[in-house]
Amino acid sequence: MPRSRRAPRRGPGSARAGSTASEEEEASSEVLSHCSSASEGTSPAEEAAGSEAADEAGQEEEAEDRLKEHMDNLLDKSAKARQVALQSLRLAFSSKTLYDFLLERRLTLTDSLEKCLKKGKGEEQALAGTVLTLLCLQMGSGPEGEEAFRSLKPLFVSVLTDSTASPSARQSCATALGMCCYIAAADLEDLISCLSCLEGIFSPPSAGGGGSTPTQHGPLHCSALQSWSLLLTICPPSHIKSILDNCWQKLPLLLSSSSVTLRILAGEAIALLFELAQDMEEDLCHQDTEFLCTQLKVLATESNKYRAKTDRRKQHSIFRDILRFIESGEYQEETVRFGLECMYLDSWARQRTYQAFKEVLGSGICYQLQNSELIREIFGLGPPLVLDAAALKASKVSRFEKHLYNSAAFKARTKARSRVRDKRADVL
Repeated sequence: MPRSRRAPRRGPGSARAGSTASEEEEASSEVLSHCSSASEGTSPAEEAAGSEAADEAGQEEEAEDRLKEHMDNLLDKSAKARQVALQSLRLAFSSKTLYDFLLERRLTLTDSLEKCLKKGKGEEQALAGTVLTLLCLQMGSGPEGEEAFRSLKPLFVSVLTDSTASPSARQSCATALGMCCYIAAADLEDLISCLSCLEGIFSPPSAGGGGSTPTQHGPLHCSALQSWSLLLTICPPSHIKSILDNCWQKLPLLLSSSSVTLRILAGEAIALLFELAQDMEEDLCHQDTEFLCTQLKVLATESNKYRAKTDRRKQHSIFRDILRFIESGEYQEETVRFGLECMYLDSWARQRTYQAFKEVLGSGICYQLQNSELIREIFGLGPPLVLDAAALKASKVSRFEKHLYNSAAFKARTKARSRVRDKRADVL
């Protein structure tokens, strides 16, 4: 209580009035102190929330400034500076959703990326093709995405079909053409022309007419076949039937390729065509199917020593699944987990689509599955989940829990191996 000043002597009435005034002052000071203490009790949480929001806004503004700087560096005279800018943009576009930021800058950015793809060399061209693909993915399947695809398609086709261009640039354009067409093509003519262009890369005219195919294939042929298979998943039934008539004899020829990746992709494309034919109730059980199953059995059990052990193991696993599907219609279902959700890959079409997006997005695939409206619509996941802080915290596994899990797994693995070693010792 504040110390009172020394007052002059007054009469009894004045003393009572003074005491009443002092009591009122005390009550008001207590009320004020109570209010101030109450406000002091709630202010830390409010201040923390306000400071957190300010920090987020500051970080977002800083990230946008960095993106603007990377976009400006796409026109730098130094090839190294342009490559660094392209790598940064690729990382940002794959790990974030930036539709609002890119909407008003897409034309300028597209122009800069086209210059990198046209005038750059090797790695720069490949990066530019990837960033253009991610830009189309960010724009989505709406009018902006369609506009981007229409303007970029001639350039992608030009680089892809140019035999003098860098192989890495052609490979990047094969992926870009397939992905951008899948995302944003509005006309059937665009889809058919892209399929024809890609087919010409992995299956040249000499392969279809002579009965034998060159055994030397590279990443370009693999990317073209991947994109072609991706576009098959959105083809109308009428065109699938013509593809079955025209391409059914070509795909088995690729099973004898020297590239294990192309052999596997060709096998998956054959399984995909079988699946699409089943959906259309088309009968593929003609005379070539028996020979095809014989080829698949050989690839599922091949033991040639000149092939790497890891390649043989991967080939055996996938071709066993392909053969099982063609013979009995059984598909080996896979589960993809991201955050608190999971997604089931229960068909060859769904598997091909997931692998295509995973290849383009890399480590950003989990984030995009959680937050990208386009990708969630493609896979039928519904709108993005809105999670509070408590749910996010509950979904995270502590380091101690991870340690316990790894220790238990290590012990179980050691016991299993010990039992196997004991059996081997008994045999010896």
